[in-house]
Order: sequence, then C-alpha cells, then structure tokens
Amino acid sequence: MDKPIIFSIDDDPQVLRAISRDLKSKYGKEYKIINTESALEALDSLTDLKNSSSVVAMFVCDQRMPEMEGVAFLEKAIKIFPKAKRILLTAYSDTEAAIKAINEVQLDYYLMKPWDPPEEKLYPVINDLLDDWQNNYIPDFKGIKLIGYQFSPESHTLKDYLASNLIPYKWFDYDKNPDAKDILSINKITQSQLPMIVFEDGAYLCKPSIKGIAEKIGSNPQITNQIYDVVIIGAGPAGLAAAVYGSSEGLKTLLIEKRAPGGQAGSSSRIENYLGFPAGLSGADLTRRAISQAMRLGAEFLSPMEVNEIKQKDGYKTIVLDDAAEIVTRAVIITTGVDYRKLEVPGIEKFTGAGVYYGAAITEAAACKDKEVYVIGGGNSAGQGAVYLSKFAKNVYIIIRKDSLSYTMSAYLIQQIENTPNIKVLTDTEILEAQGNNCLERLKLINLKTKLETINEAAALYIFIGAKPFTDWVKLDIIKDDKGFIETGRELRRYPEFAKIWKLNRDPFLLETSCSGIFAAGDVRSGAMNRVASAVGEGSMAISFVHKYLAEV
Repeated sequence: MDKPIIFSIDDDPQVLRAISRDLKSKYGKEYKIINTESALEALDSLTDLKNSSSVVAMFVCDQRMPEMEGVAFLEKAIKIFPKAKRILLTAYSDTEAAIKAINEVQLDYYLMKPWDPPEEKLYPVINDLLDDWQNNYIPDFKGIKLIGYQFSPESHTLKDYLASNLIPYKWFDYDKNPDAKDILSINKITQSQLPMIVFEDGAYLCKPSIKGIAEKIGSNPQITNQIYDVVIIGAGPAGLAAAVYGSSEGLKTLLIEKRAPGGQAGSSSRIENYLGFPAGLSGADLTRRAISQAMRLGAEFLSPMEVNEIKQKDGYKTIVLDDAAEIVTRAVIITTGVDYRKLEVPGIEKFTGAGVYYGAAITEAAACKDKEVYVIGGGNSAGQGAVYLSKFAKNVYIIIRKDSLSYTMSAYLIQQIENTPNIKVLTDTEILEAQGNNCLERLKLINLKTKLETINEAAALYIFIGAKPFTDWVKLDIIKDDKGFIETGRELRRYPEFAKIWKLNRDPFLLETSCSGIFAAGDVRSGAMNRVASAVGEGSMAISFVHKYLAEV
C-alpha cells in the first residue's frame, strides 16, 4: 500500500529545505514527504493524487506566499482532502491571521518560525496530530473507480466488461454515494458526462468505450506473430481449451474475444457438475484459471476485438478485425458460442440495462438486496442465477411456460431451488409487459391455464431463454443449419451445396466445417451438447484435427 503523504509548501527555498529535511528524517519511513515552493502547483497536483487514491495525512503550509496566502491554500486543499491535518507556518507578525484561520479552515496548529530544535518544537506537535489522524484513517479503495447511475445501460455495460474480465473496480452510484459527487466536483465533470471511469494512476475517461478502457489498462496487446498456426475466435470454454492445448503442443496460437473470456459459462455463479470440483466453482474462477494456463503456455490473447470476416487464399486464412487489421493464419477454430435470445415483449427493450438483464449479470445482484426479482427460463443457467440472486433478493421468482422445471433443468439444481425458501417457481406463466418510468418497476404476467393477469412489483428481470449462435458474421461458404449453428463433419453431406464447396478427396474431419482448415467447437456447432465439459472436450479435440490438417497442407 502507498504511504500517506505529508505535503509541505513554502515559497522560501531555505525554509522549505529545512522543513523537508526535518520531516524526512523523522517520518520518512512511514510517510511520503512531498514539498513544493508553489501553492498553485500544489493545488494542481491534489486532484491527480485524489483520483489515484493517494491520501494526504497533513499539510504544512507557509502563510505568506506570493501566489496565495497559506489560509487561502488550505481553504481549497481541504475541499479535496478534508480529513488531512493542517499546520500553518507563521512569523510572529502573522499570529493574528493564524488564530483567525483556526475558525476559517479548522486549523489544527500554527507553528512559529524558526522551530529549532525540532525535537522540542516540531515533532511533539506533529506526532500528536498524526496519531489522531491515524486513529480515524480508513484507506481508500486503490484501483479503478466507476461512477454512474444504477439504472444506466452504459454503466451496466462497463460494469459487465470489468467484472467479466476480472478487473477489480469500485462502483459509485451517483444517486446514493456522496463520494461520487465529490469525484465529479474535484474533476469539474458534469452529470451529463457520466459514466466516468477513474484509473489507478489518476487519469479518467468520460463515457468511455470498451476499447478505450482496454488500451488504458494494457489488456489489449498487439499481435506479435506474422503468421499463426491457429487462430481461435471466441474465448468460451471451448476456445479456452483449444488455446491451452494448441499452445501446449507447440502451435503458434492466438485467441480472439469480442467482449470477455468465459462466454455464458464465465458469468455463471456456480458450476457444480464439472468433473474434479466436488464443491463446484464459479464461471469466473474457471475462466481465470484457463486464461492463466493458456498464456503461461504461450498463447496470445486479443480482447476486446471483434472479427468481421474470414478470407481464404492459397491455403492461408486471413482474419479481418473490426478495425480493419488483418491476421494471417493456417487454421481457424470458431468457438463464438451462443447468446440468450431476445425477449420480444413490450417494455423489455426499453429497460434493458436498467432493470432488465440478459444472463446472470452478477454485477447487478447487490442492487437487488431485499427486493422482488424475477428470472425467466428453465435451464441450468436460469437455476444457477436464481440460487445466486436469492442471497440478495427478498424473493426470487422463476417464470417458466411449462408445468415443471424437470424438463430442462438438472436434478441437483431443482433440489437446491426447492430447499431455498425465498425462491418460488411460477409455472404455466408468461410475461406480457415490462412497466416502469426510468427503470423496471413492474411486470405484467399471465397464467396460461387460468388466463389470470397480474401486475407484480419487480426490481429486476434476468432473462435466460433459448440460444442464438454468434454466427451472423460468418460468411465464406461455411454451411449453417436453419437456426444459424455451424454444421461440421459427416452432417455436411446432407446439404446439396456441400459438393460444390468441398473439393478435397477426403471427408471433413469430425469438427471441420465446409471450408477446409476452419473448425467449429462448443455451443456454436450444430448438434453440440451445451455443457461446459463437452465444450472443453470439443475445444481440445479441435486441436488434434488442426494437427492433421496442417500435416496435409
């Protein structure tokens, strides 16, 4: 942790050297001593110090300075560091001003110059003040700060990105946290410029883009290889497994992710049926382990970066990114996974990111404390989300069209839900409308059997319905099924256009698409099992087929 700061300001170089010397000799091990001859320079530096979560324990300031008097400086300084102790250095003739300052800036002490010997006239005073300061000192959060509105889609997007990428940050709700207003005031930022992100070094961005954040924190590395052996598109469980196996087996491997690693599994609060983890593990923990493992073995990771298309020429594949940059590779594995389908109900689109969330949205769970929360969907992801939310919400209601969860949810999850008193399952039910002003406040529901309509208070709705593959960007001659999932292997023979596309003497490998050297694995593939373990298996299998493909070209 950084040392607290003792800040001394005096326009007389000789006096400044003396106070700095005495402070460093006595307090240099426990405090950082900063000194300057310019009061204006000192004021300019205070905002950056505050933004970077540095803390000033004490100001030691001369009264008579040409740029501004010491009392005037302290008046401005304590608006930024109100808890810092204040000592005024005065000459005998300034005694009246010093006494006046006790009332105006809550001056803690005024010290007559000279203060020799410091052991008698300086250190006892400072010791008492610093002891008092330490007794009330609570360290600030050291890291990224995000300031915005709770029910702001832009704020939700930033929170989701930071949390999904395991980047520590602290959330400041402008409406509830007075520190948020202080941060805006200190930096002369208006509410219209929110959301605002303040980085650990004190720099800040207003209404930042995801790429802007990634570039600032250094999580968007540059491409290092001119030609890769394999590029993996999508960092869900299948993509992460492919990256681990590809890099461990000596392939020049690049993993590209458009948003955050982990996919749907990465947002899961608890995966309890993954082999080797009897107590279960969170999706974030699984993702963190896999990313660390892949990068340790030599895989490169490019995120956030979106792929626009894949082009083929002379046996090589060219990956075209959304910034028009191109990456050349010998083989490609598509592991872009799926996303939840949109709920086409009046009001849902209006409140998306403002009380309505697709997927787990763990970052918003704390805002649901002691409130009524709804989950729609009957799969494992919905069940895991409901169990997690039940730790915060007053009640969690699971909405399903069928008469039971048993059709689509694992037995262990159903048992957990039955044993959780504040989770209730609303069977044979649909949502008719989402209602509210600036955020979701109510849901209009209908019972499909009785046709009874009700309007229920709702602080949040989490949507887990259906799966839509991320394949809209896939062009070339890659064959998809009628739902947009990528076909692979022998199933391609069922499509009349396959014979026109495939010109090799062999059949496609098990996970190979209709374009040779381009593979698909995980949930994006037609016929996939939709389980984390099967996705990991397919990702590792895909690398074995990449080896076979590379051996023949």
